[in-house]
Amino acid sequence: MQRYGSVIGVKEDQIAQYKKLHAAVWPDVLAMITACNIRNYSIYLRKLPDGKHYLFAYFEYVGSDFKADMARMAADATTQKWWSVCMPCQEPLGDRGEGNWWADMEEVFHCP
Repeated sequence: MQRYGSVIGVKEDQIAQYKKLHAAVWPDVLAMITACNIRNYSIYLRKLPDGKHYLFAYFEYVGSDFKADMARMAADATTQKWWSVCMPCQEPLGDRGEGNWWADMEEVFHCP
């Protein structure tokens, strides 16, 4: 199992919409997340001292080919529709990795 953390900005005027979307995630999106070997997926919201709001995501990957599973998820039509309603709420960080929407975070501590 591999743990992943990532961060992205969220537009202040879209926070309510983002929360509303995630209070009722589409069942087929949830099924695809599970089919792609993601478990314990959480997203947290926090306003930081710079005055901006950020989303912090954590999930565990239990598969054996992360790249292939993420490609499978990205190719799924329902997931693409889900992303099309979520992404306008978000503000990607300028220093995220090439081709990434969310910026990866480094794990510095874990207590099992």
